[in-house]
Amino acid sequence: MNALISVSDKTGILEFARALHALGIKLISTGGTAKLLADNGLPVTEVAQLTGFPEMLDGRVKTLHPKVHGGLLARRDLPEHMAALKAQHIDTIDLLVVNLYPFEATVAKAGCTLEDAIENIDIGGPAMVRSAAKNWKDVSVLTEATQYAQVLTELQTQGKVSDATKFALSVAAFNRISNYDAAISDYLSSIQSDGSRALFPGQTNARFVKLQDLRYGENPHQQAAFYRDLHPAAGSLVTAKQLQGKELSYNNIADADAAWECVKSFDFRSNGAACVIVKHANPCGVALGTDALNAYTKAFQTDPTSAFGGIIALNCTLDEAAAQQISKQFVEVLMAPGFTHEALEVFKTKVNVRILQMELPLDADRGRNATDIKRVGSGLLMQTADNHELALSDLKVVTKAQPTAQQLQDLLFAWKVAKYVKSNAIVFCANGMTMGVGAGQMSRLDSARIASIKAQHAQLSLQGTVVASDAFFPFRDGLDVVVDAGATCVIQPGGSMRDPEVIDAANERGVAMVFSGVRHFRH
Repeated sequence: MNALISVSDKTGILEFARALHALGIKLISTGGTAKLLADNGLPVTEVAQLTGFPEMLDGRVKTLHPKVHGGLLARRDLPEHMAALKAQHIDTIDLLVVNLYPFEATVAKAGCTLEDAIENIDIGGPAMVRSAAKNWKDVSVLTEATQYAQVLTELQTQGKVSDATKFALSVAAFNRISNYDAAISDYLSSIQSDGSRALFPGQTNARFVKLQDLRYGENPHQQAAFYRDLHPAAGSLVTAKQLQGKELSYNNIADADAAWECVKSFDFRSNGAACVIVKHANPCGVALGTDALNAYTKAFQTDPTSAFGGIIALNCTLDEAAAQQISKQFVEVLMAPGFTHEALEVFKTKVNVRILQMELPLDADRGRNATDIKRVGSGLLMQTADNHELALSDLKVVTKAQPTAQQLQDLLFAWKVAKYVKSNAIVFCANGMTMGVGAGQMSRLDSARIASIKAQHAQLSLQGTVVASDAFFPFRDGLDVVVDAGATCVIQPGGSMRDPEVIDAANERGVAMVFSGVRHFRH
C-alpha cells in the first residue's frame, strides 16, 4: 500500500506518518512535508523520484504527472486499467493526505496583496484531491487532521479502510474543494480596477453546513432544514448546546435567534441582568433587573398574554428562584449562558421545554454577523448588518425640555429594544422595562395605538414613560398619539422634511425629544 502525503498544515502529520510506516505502508511526499518526515527518520520517496521529473516553477509543477494521477485514478477492478499502469510502470496510490495552501487565512490578513493571494491558490493539491475523491472505492483521501484517527484505527484493526469511511472522506474532500474554490471566487470577484476590494463581490458563493433536518418548515406542509455558516460567529444560535427538550422547530429557531440577538446586546457587565421574551420574532417584553428573577418578572409583566408559548432569553445564569417563576408559564424555548443544577432540576418535569445553553461572547463584536441576507424571488438582497450602537454622546436634544439623567438611560434602553422590533416599531419604556410594544404595522400611528392597548391590557400606566420610534415621525400626529398615551420623552431618528413641525409639536406639548440620527428599520 502506498500513501502520498503533501500538507501545508502539518498538525499531527508526523505521528500519523509514523503509524502508517509501522503498518508497512510506503510513504511518498513533496517538498517541506518530505523534509519533515526524512528529518525525523522516516523513509520517504520524494515525488520527483517517483515521477522522474524535477519540481519546477518554484514548486508550481510537481504532482501534475501521470505517475501521480494514474496511481490515484486507476480502477483496481478493471483489468485494462491495471494493465495500463503496469505498462507505464505506475504504482497505485491508495492513501492521499493533502491539505491545501492557506488561501482563506492569507486573504483574511490585513494588508494581503493580490500577489500574496494568487501565490496561495493551490493547483496540484485540489487536482490530486479530486482524482482521489472520484476514485473513492480504491483510494482514501484525507483533507484534514481530524480524519487521521479514524482511518488509522480502521487500518490497524481491519487492515483496510471501510467503504463507508472512504465514501465519507470523498464527500468531505469534494466539500473542501468546493469551499476552497468558492473562497477564491469571492476574493477575486471583489478586486476592483484600482486594486482595492469591494465590500460586495461580483459573485458571492454561499457556504453552509447542515446541522439537522427539521420536522417541517414555517407551516406543516413545508419541508425544512437548519444550516450554519462554514465558520460561525461565537455566541450565535448555531453554537447552542441543547440541554433538554423536544427537537427545535423552524419557528423555534427563528424566534430563538431574535431573542438571543436582542438579549446579548445588553452586556451583563454594564447593564446587569437582562431578559427578553419573544413571540413571532418580536420582543413582547424586555427588562433589566438586579438578577434573573427580577429581570424576568419585569419582562413578563409587559405583556403576559403574548408571553404565553414564547421564547425566553437571559444574559445571565438562570438560578433556581428564576426557574421556579418561569416554570409557571408555558414556554417553548429557554436560553441562557448558564444554568445552576437546581434550575435544571426545576425543569426536569417540563420535558418538552427546550433548554439551550448559549455562549455569551466577552466581546460583543465577536458574536455579530458582518452581513445580512434576504431571499427575494430569484435573487438575494445583501447588506452590512445593523450593528450600530447608540451612545449618549450621539443624542441631539431638539426641544426646550431637557431629558433627565434617568430618561436618557431609558431612551438608550428603548432605542436598543426598538432595533429588534419589526417596523413600524413603537416602544414605551420606563426604568429599564418595556411598558408597551407596537410592532409590524403599516402605519406608525397604529403601532403607537397597539402599544398603548397592550399596556392597558397589562394594567401598566404609560404616564411618564419614554418612547422610541425606529424611524422618524413624518407628521406630528404620531407624536401626539404617544404623548396622549403618557410619554414625556421621545427618541426618534429625525431627518424628515417636517422635523420643525414635529419639534414645535413637542415644545407645544412640553415633552423632551432627542434625535438619534440613525434609523432601525427591521423587515
